[in-house]
Amino acid sequence: MSALVAIKQPVPYIDLPRRIDTNGSDLLPAIESVLRSGQFVGGSEIGSFESNFATLCGVNFGIAVANGTDALHLTLRALGIGPGDEVITAPNTFLATAGAIVAAGATPVFADVGTDLNLDADCVAAAVTEWTKAIIPVHLTGRIANLDSIQNIADRHNLYVIENAAQAVGAEYRGKRAGSLGTAGCFSLHPLKNLHACGDAGIVVTNDAELAQRIRQYANHGLADRDRCDFWGYNSRLDTIQAAILNVLLPNLEDWTAARRQNASYYSQALLGHVEVPTLAVHEAPVYHTYVIQADNRTELQRHLSENQIETMIHYPIPLHLQPAASSLGFQAGDFPVAEAQADRILSLPIHQELEIDHLETVAESIKEFYAL
Repeated sequence: MSALVAIKQPVPYIDLPRRIDTNGSDLLPAIESVLRSGQFVGGSEIGSFESNFATLCGVNFGIAVANGTDALHLTLRALGIGPGDEVITAPNTFLATAGAIVAAGATPVFADVGTDLNLDADCVAAAVTEWTKAIIPVHLTGRIANLDSIQNIADRHNLYVIENAAQAVGAEYRGKRAGSLGTAGCFSLHPLKNLHACGDAGIVVTNDAELAQRIRQYANHGLADRDRCDFWGYNSRLDTIQAAILNVLLPNLEDWTAARRQNASYYSQALLGHVEVPTLAVHEAPVYHTYVIQADNRTELQRHLSENQIETMIHYPIPLHLQPAASSLGFQAGDFPVAEAQADRILSLPIHQELEIDHLETVAESIKEFYAL
């Protein structure tokens, strides 16, 4: 075990209690206001958050829903995507991406990724069939996928582009924000996300007024008004208390993003030459939901860091096409070699905005120490 244990404080992967402590003086009155209002479902807090979030993304409409999975699922439903349709996405994402496709009745089709961990446009083009209806690029790690090339493919084949921007709130690509680049953008506001509720929450953004209205209706049982139901929908409403919390935390997002970018810059400089660090193009401005290195002897490195009280994660160790749930889709090991190779080497370091310089130094020193052994 390293001597770092004795001289450095532990480095948590995330520190939500500290974040809540920092914002508690504003959060508690906002929660109390909702409780005293008696407006526990719907109300002005929901409308304010939808408007504020849409403005953040640079789009016209926001539709708050219960979680990020519902954001994807209801968008697919509202676009008329269902049984017999295929939706192309990445195999190195969280289960919810494929799960939402399946919930809509459609079939997930995977395409391999590039060195940036995001969809490889050439692989997407090769995966298009006559049954393809949409592409869901996943902006993994808070870095927007290659939307120029993906949108070109979509335009050629008359496909929808649904951004899975769960990890990318505030990220930019050629000066445009995540969620504004495709047909719609779907966000998770889970407690582990850069902007988060104190529970599950999600939102869809779009510039399409008709689509926005249809998603909103799907999320509220298909009701046209209190008494008339136009089609069978779902119950996926964002809780008013969570909207109030999000309205308090949203103004902090730009500062939080700046801190994450600063932490990422430190890692990239300190670790260059020791592990593979992210490299960016000039048109990218990621938000570092995760800071993912690629490392030799990843399992041993993670164990070494744990022994030094440094908490790390792997996003994600088993690609979706190799999950038991995906066995009926007919994929097998070797189908997506880049994603599979990355799954053995990726490691997510602590990157959250509560980190201090001694935390960052501890992480970097411990990684260097491991490779010097």
